[in-house]
Parts: sequence; structure tokens; C-alpha cells
Amino acid sequence: METCIQFCFRLRQPRIFAAALSLALLLPRQSTAAESDIRRDATVTTVEQVMPSVVNIATATIVEYEDFYQRLFREFYGPGGPAPRQERLNSIGSGVIIDEDGYVLTNLHVVRRASRTQVKLWDGREYEALPIVATPHSDVALLKIQAKPGEKFKAVKFASDDDLLLGETVLALGDPFGLGGSVTKGILSSKTRRPAAGGESLDINDWLQTDAAINPGNSGGPLINLRGELIGLNVAVYREGQGIGFAIPVKQVSEALARFFSPEVTHLLWFGAQFQPAGSSPLLVTEVQPGGPAEKAGLRAGDRILEANGKAPAGLIQFSRVLGNSADHKASLVVQQGKERRTLEVRLVPFDDLIRQKTGLSLTQLGPQEAARLGVQPGKGLYVKEVEKNSPAERAQLLRGYFLTELDGTAIQDMFTAGSFISNKEKGANVQLSVVVPRKLGGNFVEYRQGMVELQVR
Repeated sequence: METCIQFCFRLRQPRIFAAALSLALLLPRQSTAAESDIRRDATVTTVEQVMPSVVNIATATIVEYEDFYQRLFREFYGPGGPAPRQERLNSIGSGVIIDEDGYVLTNLHVVRRASRTQVKLWDGREYEALPIVATPHSDVALLKIQAKPGEKFKAVKFASDDDLLLGETVLALGDPFGLGGSVTKGILSSKTRRPAAGGESLDINDWLQTDAAINPGNSGGPLINLRGELIGLNVAVYREGQGIGFAIPVKQVSEALARFFSPEVTHLLWFGAQFQPAGSSPLLVTEVQPGGPAEKAGLRAGDRILEANGKAPAGLIQFSRVLGNSADHKASLVVQQGKERRTLEVRLVPFDDLIRQKTGLSLTQLGPQEAARLGVQPGKGLYVKEVEKNSPAERAQLLRGYFLTELDGTAIQDMFTAGSFISNKEKGANVQLSVVVPRKLGGNFVEYRQGMVELQVR
């Protein structure tokens, strides 16, 4: 149907047309379903996209301490005396989910001294989380949510390593002061800041600087661009100035992930190869460990992984998962070596088998109760449950019941640290072991003493 304005214009009545046009402009405009809400801009859309990947991290730390009389009693009568006093300290931080299986990135300083770690999602769900691995010099740590079998999570997307625009709008997400999910907005102020952090030497060459507010509790949360991509991990605020916050750049985070996501870390299986940080496709092999399963299978530095067990891996996380879940620890790899396409068969070795093969020791991690019975802290060593006859361990006079705490001065926290250490030792190499040795004093009293032994790796 012809409108009044169109009709007047067609009849060439300019005065009537002008009056009709003025009237039309004064009338309220009818909005259509196709028009978007002016409030739903890029910031709102990005927050809706990323917030399900952001978690709150709460930690509990058990600190043991003794007064003078307790120490004196324990020196004379062993660990059967009064138990050390304990104090529970809680701290709050943030993290971001990077994989649908529940892997979470955060800062190491958030979880460094935690005896227990919990994560809370934006929708209120709470889970226990286990520390997997960390890089002390770059302040990046990886946690794993202890979820139900098959439960999946929303993962954040990563920006390309160098896809940063000076002055672009950025958002800092996290849980400042334990208040709950929070968003602050600013710009990327610098890509090359190098601040000191409390006197600690951090291996961060180029921190990101932003004027988006970063407060206590934001540490470990994501700094994202308006495409909803992770460009950094919030880490610190410059307290002597306003509007100056810092984040670990995504390039540094990706390099940490290249070390985190390996069969050695995620499945305690020796593979023996390193890859270019996340983002390369197909995966590029950057280093192959001499004598490792990967080298024995024929893998070389410079190879590209085209398939793993018949599937093209989408990235390091998926590749590590495929290898770790291989039947009988045997995997088939299709690789590009120069212009040649080859199929390799590799057999990964469980760390406990590797340690037994090279030393004759069968080790196990202790739970809290067993550790308390031995007078040691959980996660501070491995228990010797068996010693193979005629092995290097037996010749070094190691016995069942000993507790292994260090290898060549390196603290042994778990099977990963022990297996990684032993995998780098060549046949015939000597290794110094620090052990806790039990000694009966009579009755029900047992004394535990520190000792040093040396064995030769076979």
C-alpha cells in the first residue's frame, strides 16, 4: 500500500510532502525484530562467551609447626610424641579452563603451597582439582578438575602468539577479593613490559600491560580480546600506580603448554619428544630424547605429525590424550619426514616400569595417612615397596620401607618428577639418592633418619 509521503511526492506537492515528512519524523519509530539491542555490544557478547571458562580457585594449606619442648620431646622419643600444631590458611585466585576434559591454567603462586585445591565454576558447581605440573620461572601451573566420567567443560580459545594490537580493547576476567565472577575493561597498554615481582626472578621477557583493573584474586584469570581469545594470564598489579596491571603473554603460556601436554605429564608414560608450542598444525617435532621410545620408533626433530592412531590431532592436548589412551601403550604415527610420508610404531613406557628397569626399585606415592605414619609430608617423596634382586638398588643396600626424597639433590615430589629424572640418565650413570630410613628403637617406637646412597643406572 502506498504511503502518504510516497503519494504526495508522486503528485508533486512539495509543501504537502514536507509536512508529511516532518510528521513522520515526529512519530515514534517502530523497532523490528531484525534490529539488535544497542546494549549487546562486542564486550557483552565476549563476556557471555568466555565467562563459563573462568573458575574461582580456593586453596587450603596445612602448616605444621612445633615449639621448643615439642622438638625436644621428638628428638628423644621419636615421632610418637605430641603431634605438631596445624594451621589452615585459605587463599583465593582465578583460573581458566583450556580443555573440555577440565584442564585449568592458573598462576603457580596461587596454588604453590596448597594442600588442597577447589575450583568453582560460574554456575556454582564446585570440584576438587589436582595440581598436574608447573613452571616455577614463568609462574604458570596446570590443574585437572576431578569431574564425573564423561563430564565436559567450556574451554577458552587461544589467540595466535603474536596477534596483539597496541591500544586494542581487552577484558580481564576473574574473581577479585572472592567476590565472584568479575569483568574489567581497558586497553592493551604495552606488549614489552619487564617488571620485578616481589624480588623473585621470573623468566618473563615481555609482560603485557593493561589499564583494565587487576586486583588480588584476579591472578590466574584470563586477559582476552574482543574475539573472546586468550591473550594472557593476569598475574600482578603495580601497586605504586593506578591503572597498571600485568599479564603473562599467550606466547609464554603456549610454550608452557608444550611442556605440560605430553604423555609424560598427563599419563605418566615415557614418550621422549617435544613439540612446537600450541598453534602449529600439523604438530612440529622440535626435540627427540636420545634413547627414548620416540627415537627408537624413528621419530626425528623436524618431523610433522599427520596422524596418531588413524586420526589427525587437532593440537597438543588431543595428541597427548590419544597417545595416553593407546591400547597396551602402543601407538601408530603417520609423520612427514622431509618429502617422505612414513608410518611409525611407538611403544610408550610407564614411568614405574622405567624406574624399575633402570634401578630395580618399585616405588609408590603415599596418601596422607601413610605419609603421616612415616612422619613425612604427602607429595614430598616416594615409598620403596619392593627391591629387585641383583639390581642396582639391592647393591646400593636399599630396602623395602625406605622413603626416597631426592635424586642428585632434586626433590622428588611424585612419580612424574622421578620418572622424568631417570629417563634422562644414560646407562652406567651414577645417581645420588636421599632416603629416609626407618629404625626401630624398641617397643612401638620407630626413628626415621636421613641417609644418602649411590646407585648406578643400568
